[in-house]
Amino acid sequence: MKKNPMNYTLLCDFYELTMGNGYFKTGMDKQICYFDVFFRNVPDGGGFAIAAGLEQVIDYIENLHFDEEDVEYLRSKGVFSKAFLNYLSTFRFTGDIWAVPEGTPIFPGEPILTVRAPAIEAQFIETYLLLTINHQSLIATKSNRIVRAAGGRPVSEFGSRRAQGSDGAILGARASYIAGCAGTACTLADEMYGSPAGGTMAHSWVQMFPDEYTAFKTYCELYPHSATLLVDTYDVLKSGVPNAIRAFKEVLLPQGITHCAIRLDSGDLTYLSRKARQMLDEAGLTDCKIVASNSLDEYIIRDLLLQGAKIDSFGVGERLITSKSEPVFGGVYKLAAIEDEAGAIIPKIKISENPAKITNPHFKKVYRIFENESGKAIADLICVHDEVVDQSQPLELFDPEATWKRKTVTNYTAKELLVPIFQSGKKVYHSPTIAEMRAYCAAQIDLQWDEVKRFENPHNYYVDLSQKLWDIKQSLLKHNRK
Repeated sequence: MKKNPMNYTLLCDFYELTMGNGYFKTGMDKQICYFDVFFRNVPDGGGFAIAAGLEQVIDYIENLHFDEEDVEYLRSKGVFSKAFLNYLSTFRFTGDIWAVPEGTPIFPGEPILTVRAPAIEAQFIETYLLLTINHQSLIATKSNRIVRAAGGRPVSEFGSRRAQGSDGAILGARASYIAGCAGTACTLADEMYGSPAGGTMAHSWVQMFPDEYTAFKTYCELYPHSATLLVDTYDVLKSGVPNAIRAFKEVLLPQGITHCAIRLDSGDLTYLSRKARQMLDEAGLTDCKIVASNSLDEYIIRDLLLQGAKIDSFGVGERLITSKSEPVFGGVYKLAAIEDEAGAIIPKIKISENPAKITNPHFKKVYRIFENESGKAIADLICVHDEVVDQSQPLELFDPEATWKRKTVTNYTAKELLVPIFQSGKKVYHSPTIAEMRAYCAAQIDLQWDEVKRFENPHNYYVDLSQKLWDIKQSLLKHNRK
């Protein structure tokens, strides 16, 4: 795969550097810290999100360094000590990172990535971790909603020309494939990450020829095994579909090729697809597929299918690649603990008048609880790092929306979600292929109840704190209220 050679080290908020300089000058640079990445709300009011972007985090950490030009630029700012700049010239990440694998369904409030590192290192990587995980998790979440709305029909990502910049297009295509899209129109996303690229023609192809039939016939001659003809340049039913049928019959059928397609990119897609299907079938082209595009999203696709549209696959662009309905994921990076000189972990908490912004302290792990009878996920349990769930004992969970409601679970399996990615600055994680991530994502979503997967008013999935962690949090809240 082709790699992005750009050095992103200075893609950070400037205050990461001023804080780093401050830690260095006050002797706090070696202070071991624990930071969590988590998010507070699922986009579009959905029941869950999809984690993505870890591979780019790994690439960033492995290539993290300040070159001479970076150091000289920082020197020119006139705010950093000479000793700190010398330190940056040999800077490398030496800490530990745990994260959930890409494609994992994730829920608000739980750590999806945890960093343990000296203060300067842990603080410095905040910006890049958040922008990467926030962006790709957002697009993966939106893509998966669209894929589920299509009900098993292939969805291709068509959004490059409407994306926010080149990385938005390329990495968005990557995230969409992990989340279930069949492929992308973005060629570079295929070369770099393996999201399969494909496409056929634009309206300009049809306009370049003397007439629509000649454009279609020529395309079928050039690409007989992948002929998808765009039939709405002039008039879908009066000329587009009839000319496509003629081209298919005259060029493809004599070669024994029956697999072909037409694409609708405008108009009443339900009406046009039903009429086109009737015309194709009457012409004996029952294997010819109908592809639809034109500012689609999960709600429009769902409505088209409910109305009886005869559409076999979808191309989705701007509303997928920008997550137009809710374009911000909202992941945050918060300090959860530090270590004292003896290595003991001291939990830290951020308190807010907004209860949703009060953080969960300590170095933590997350268990996903599966009901053995159905195999479905029923809850996530956030624990202190040294806790182990005893699966032979009943597990008591609290309703996330009403903590007075308790649920006792028996006959279950508990699996840890966070896996080691870096240890002492060295990668210890075996990165799966993008195809493996995509298969893993599909399998994990199948383990969610249909009620959690609803687009509107999804079931509230349990995300609970262990009793030990709850007690620590309450103790810190009480202490800080004094």
